[in-house]
Amino acid sequence: MVKELEIEFRNLLTQEEYARLIDTFRIKEEDYFEQTNYYFDTADFSLKERQSALRIRQLEEQYQLTLKTPEARGLMETTQILAQDQATAILDGANIPVGPVRDTLKEIGINHEDLQLFGSLKTIRAEKDYKKGLLVFDKNFYGTISDFDLEYEVADYDKGKEIFAKLLKDYQITNQPAENKVARFYNHVYRNNG
Repeated sequence: MVKELEIEFRNLLTQEEYARLIDTFRIKEEDYFEQTNYYFDTADFSLKERQSALRIRQLEEQYQLTLKTPEARGLMETTQILAQDQATAILDGANIPVGPVRDTLKEIGINHEDLQLFGSLKTIRAEKDYKKGLLVFDKNFYGTISDFDLEYEVADYDKGKEIFAKLLKDYQITNQPAENKVARFYNHVYRNNG
């Protein structure tokens, strides 16, 4: 699917809360996988200004180029799969290839030739199905920072919000809503670059 609405709730975790949830949900070593997100924007952060984000996600078997743009509830994700040589070329400064991501960039007024790589964020992730949604347990590394978060991806905003709030309460997790990873990454970049 090229376009997909992303609805997710996110909470930062302490290391102790993360460890407790991993134990409670019986996450095993083989449940984990690694992914790296490479983030792009213009020099003046035009994507960030539009509450949008562009990344290449490197998974074990493939690369995904994804543009996230705001919707009333959630984010619209426009994704295209890249071959390794395409991903490497973009990371080395080549233009975004013709396709739905480039088309959507044009629609929101971003010239793909102005994009540049700002850095990367590595995540060690495990996932579990939970009450018609997906619980995501993440440990993230970017710049000099590492943090933990819990995400709940759902199709229904209102039900998802209710279920996630109850989960936090039931497992005595401090309610600490988290910005998405790209926002946390950008905040780190801003702090260290000016």
